[in-house]
Amino acid sequence: MSSSRDIVLARIRSALTDVPAGEEAGRPPVRREYRFAHVLDDPKAVLDLLAENLADYRAHVHRCTEDALPGLIARLLADRGARTVAVPPGLPAGWLAAADVEQRPDDGTLTAHLLDSTDSVVTGCALAVAETGTVVLDSGTGQGRRVLTLVPDHHICVVRAEQVVASVPQALPRLDPARPQTWISGPSATSDIELTRVEGVHGPRTLDVVLLDG
Repeated sequence: MSSSRDIVLARIRSALTDVPAGEEAGRPPVRREYRFAHVLDDPKAVLDLLAENLADYRAHVHRCTEDALPGLIARLLADRGARTVAVPPGLPAGWLAAADVEQRPDDGTLTAHLLDSTDSVVTGCALAVAETGTVVLDSGTGQGRRVLTLVPDHHICVVRAEQVVASVPQALPRLDPARPQTWISGPSATSDIELTRVEGVHGPRTLDVVLLDG
């Protein structure tokens, strides 16, 4: 007569019979047989899709060249009535060259209280995902600490065309998992139980995304 122990061990042995050589039982390899993107491998199509999806999330999308960027940023700040702007380390100086605002560099003196009285922030990004309409910041050069983009009510984010990928599976290998990441799809928004949308509760009320193309 078989004991309970024999029955349990027999079931375990039976379950392990189909584990291929070189694999560990209980840790099968993750199959990634899905499509890595659902858009044509065309940079222009990918950029257009990003612009469309960002707009769906109520971000304001602008497209311009590198030469026109300082003028556009100056206009966006003026349109918002911004008098002060937070500047992360490494932000290209030329981006704010045409702006008539007080620049507040993140040199260690920008406390949360001071940021709360800062009108806008201008940053770059790590990359952007077209299919989800998402901009990703990882605190790298020109992006700064996460608090810089969470406290001021207006965020201008500059995305270069070469930083745009089609999908999340294409984005993840390009990101350093050890860095703090902020994934942004539109301005901050939340909805209450009656689905009343309220913007600006947990971050900027206004998000301007500038796509640099050409």
